[in-house]
Amino acid sequence: MFLISIEGGDGSGKGFATRTVSEVLRSEFCFSSVETTAEPRRSHPLGRLAIESVRKNVTSPEQEAGLFAADRLDHSHGWILPRLREGRAVVSERNIHSSIVYQGIVGGLGVERVSHMNSAALIPDLCIWVDCDPEIALKRIRNQTLRGLSNKEEYFETSDFQAQIRDGYHGLLSGKYEIPTPFDMGAIIGPISNEGSQDEFRKKLTEAVRQFLNRRPIPINVEMEQVDQFKIRSMIENSRGQHTLLDLGIEPARNKSDWLEGMAPWKVLNIAQESHKETLSLLGGSEKMKIQETPRNILNHSMSSVCGTLSLLHSAEISELRSAMGPVRSVSERHTRRIVKFLKESGWISQSKTLIGKESPKSRLIDDHFAFSRLVLAIWPIRKAISRWQSRNPKTHLRFSIGQLVKSGQYEKELLETISRLAIIGCGSEIGPNPKNLNQLVDWWNGK
Repeated sequence: MFLISIEGGDGSGKGFATRTVSEVLRSEFCFSSVETTAEPRRSHPLGRLAIESVRKNVTSPEQEAGLFAADRLDHSHGWILPRLREGRAVVSERNIHSSIVYQGIVGGLGVERVSHMNSAALIPDLCIWVDCDPEIALKRIRNQTLRGLSNKEEYFETSDFQAQIRDGYHGLLSGKYEIPTPFDMGAIIGPISNEGSQDEFRKKLTEAVRQFLNRRPIPINVEMEQVDQFKIRSMIENSRGQHTLLDLGIEPARNKSDWLEGMAPWKVLNIAQESHKETLSLLGGSEKMKIQETPRNILNHSMSSVCGTLSLLHSAEISELRSAMGPVRSVSERHTRRIVKFLKESGWISQSKTLIGKESPKSRLIDDHFAFSRLVLAIWPIRKAISRWQSRNPKTHLRFSIGQLVKSGQYEKELLETISRLAIIGCGSEIGPNPKNLNQLVDWWNGK
């Protein structure tokens, strides 16, 4: 879902940074997977042409920039974009900023010219700028181990050139040069100095990744809703192929088509909200549950995500639950544990250890709350709008909410996304057709 680029001069530590950032993304966040790559691509004909143009120095600066741009364009749309759409994170050692610095600033073609040549390429959501003194960097480049790994002899290994590169990055990423549209849309963190110990460098990189992702940024190159729909569709398709494992006592994930159980969607939500209010009242004086651990609104992100995700699973440990959330519905491990604890205390889930020796218990939705949990997954795009509507219209019946949201004209995109989700999840009735337009969505909400 996010493209993260690692930038800096030769020998600055980009390879180590790429590995470190990838490790943090895998261990702390909910991406489908984390892929690493680099530009120019040594394993692709276009990338090799770009590398040869530098090594042999037989092309003009504009031809050289064109070869790098061709490799990047093919890489962007043929390899990176399909992975982003599947909810993966891609960490790229070098991307557009390298071309702007190397060919645009140092090579003299100009920032605007090089940016224009690359204008159809993907935009890094985050650029992590690694900085290092050129003399230290050159020692690393000439180190036998480093040379054996990356064959950097094809690059310009002079302190003067590396100093120009460093100045170019400082000028571009610190604001001296204006980054042209559309590449000014991405976030930049740095310079992150790599002149101390590896542990210090690793800590700085880890903090940079956390700082960016904990803000819940909107991805630049893909639609979040399309990523989440892909995740949901994949899980539903996988569950259809599961078989009961009798020896382990595990049944396939519940995926019944009549998950509304004959009730109107508004009524399912209303019952769940009333049950939640009663739970909060009962737990209010209980020492078992601290007030900061209780979600006040079941339509908030964390409660909706945990319940909705559990509706796609038979049962799950915390790690399995977070993995199934995907990057759009992701909740931190700490907060996931809080929500699961609350759901257990309030009787929404049961927990059991299905295998001897398993340390973490598996959580399973109680059947009484399955309808709401599947519903909140379906109405995910409009849950905030429904919650705001309820706050503004406390005396108006919940069944009128979707109709009034449609009439307002403010939520057409979110309402259409809900229709798309229902096409994947199902309308909750074996006999009712999935809504195909806004009027049918209103009828579905009202139980007609």
